[in-house]
Amino acid sequence: LSQLGFETAPYCAANITSPDLVSQVHREYLDAGADAIETNTFWANRFRLAAVGSDLDPYEICLKGAHIARAAAGDKFVLGAIGPCGKPLAPLGIIDLEDAKKDFLSQAKALIEGGVDAIILETISDMAEMEIAIRTIRQATDIPLIACKSFIEDGETLAEGFPYRAAKQMLEWGADCVGANCVVGPQRMFEIVRWMAEVSDAKIVAMPTPGMPQLVRGAYVYDIKPEYFGKAAARLVEAGANMIGGCCGALPTHIASINGELRDRTPRKRKSAHIGETATKLPLPESDPSEFSKKIGKEFVFSVELDLPRGLDTSKVLNGASELKQAGCNLIDISDGARARLRMTPSAIATIIQRDVGIEVMMHVACRDRNLLAIQADLLGSHALGIRNVLAVTGDPANIGDFPSATSVFDIDSIGLVRVLSRFNEGRDLAGNSVGRKCAFTIAIALNPMAQNLDWELDRLKRKADAGAQVIFTQPVFETPQAEIACEMARKAELPILIGVMPLRSKRHAEFMHNEVPGIEVPTWLREKFNEVEDAPAAEMGIEIACEFASKLPLIANGAYIMPPFGNHQVAVRVIEATKAALKI
Repeated sequence: LSQLGFETAPYCAANITSPDLVSQVHREYLDAGADAIETNTFWANRFRLAAVGSDLDPYEICLKGAHIARAAAGDKFVLGAIGPCGKPLAPLGIIDLEDAKKDFLSQAKALIEGGVDAIILETISDMAEMEIAIRTIRQATDIPLIACKSFIEDGETLAEGFPYRAAKQMLEWGADCVGANCVVGPQRMFEIVRWMAEVSDAKIVAMPTPGMPQLVRGAYVYDIKPEYFGKAAARLVEAGANMIGGCCGALPTHIASINGELRDRTPRKRKSAHIGETATKLPLPESDPSEFSKKIGKEFVFSVELDLPRGLDTSKVLNGASELKQAGCNLIDISDGARARLRMTPSAIATIIQRDVGIEVMMHVACRDRNLLAIQADLLGSHALGIRNVLAVTGDPANIGDFPSATSVFDIDSIGLVRVLSRFNEGRDLAGNSVGRKCAFTIAIALNPMAQNLDWELDRLKRKADAGAQVIFTQPVFETPQAEIACEMARKAELPILIGVMPLRSKRHAEFMHNEVPGIEVPTWLREKFNEVEDAPAAEMGIEIACEFASKLPLIANGAYIMPPFGNHQVAVRVIEATKAALKI
């Protein structure tokens, strides 16, 4: 396969580049005793192809894949395989729902044109994506439709009857046959199938993997012997499966072993469901909320962003946080690798600040560096460490930072991250698993009131609010009219808002922010002021202008988000003191 260039191209590309190889693989599984084969089209959607830089046509791949399988199968069955889009759909991810529908429909049409006997949706873990796929395909054709969910849930969730509910839903949406495939081996799949079989009239497919894979020299390797796999998979008949096969790692020898074990077995007869829906569980316990969440909207609050130095020395940040606390600051902001620069992970320094200084932290979390699994794991760990305030940001791409060859992940954007946090506040992760108690994250979001397309910015703001956002932090603005635009947008989203305040320190600083930082607009009058003074007095002038601007914010906003140059906490202290003087506190 490596000689055919499969390090960079998805396997489904072989339908076009190496059809004889695909046909040979089909025949090997048929010779092993398979009654049905799947088309080599699992990857064939435009989202996955685009992600690996392929410009191949998904429709052509699906059509060719169906033709190859049909020619190889003879009188055996051909199932047209359709997999997930590859990235989360909106509102969790960035794939538009209408685009996903178009792709599912296009793949199905190509497979049907190529002569498949049925469509199989497989390895889809997100039930929202499964619903879209089933309903879209069912509305367009009456061809038999198999829906196989990948269950990544743990034993506790399975014991709550989730597979039973999933099977019922997939049938109600229009699937003719339901089941499970991938991720788990035959032992764990036994319980999944057993639950699905409680839907008495469901026809069930079970396609486990040969155990758990290991990564060896860049390839996933499964160690389960065919003899064990055949015996273990055959037990799925006892659980209620009507069709049994293998998923990732299942070789023709594994299929041959299943075939031998199933030769004298028939699906068990099933009675009406007797387990049904499980009893209502006790409500999850609540977590303690942040002090910041109790104050926001009730009093004017101050949040100050401090820069982390490179390396391990945290003394400057801790000293600054301590002085800011004494000055009346409510919150210290710690960014998450802003501008893709290497800094200590924010959860570590946030924990240290809260522990050693006794002031709460607003921890920024970017979607750039972690996949969907790691983001959830890090957030749970942060909550366990006592961090309650999180600012969800999409993040700057890695190629602009210290390590331009590093990979940017972006499984989700800031809207999706808000949804993750909101689900945790309900006590569950994105897969529906309980996390043991309801989290108490204060969910903050960013707003750019000077965006070129304010309608688009407002639309994203409303989507973040709908996903569960609780408070807005703006990028720096420099005059009251700009702040009023932001406050009006906040009113439309029905969220409290902290206005960004950045004391400028020189002409160069003002020009840099205005011309080179996306979304920042330094007013002409302010830039002209800096043209008239030298650097030393300019820094003092910048602080005085920021103090005057911040002192007006209590009349229109819920707080000030102060971003002092170079993380100079003493500048932030002066802005806080000037604003408190205006408030007469």
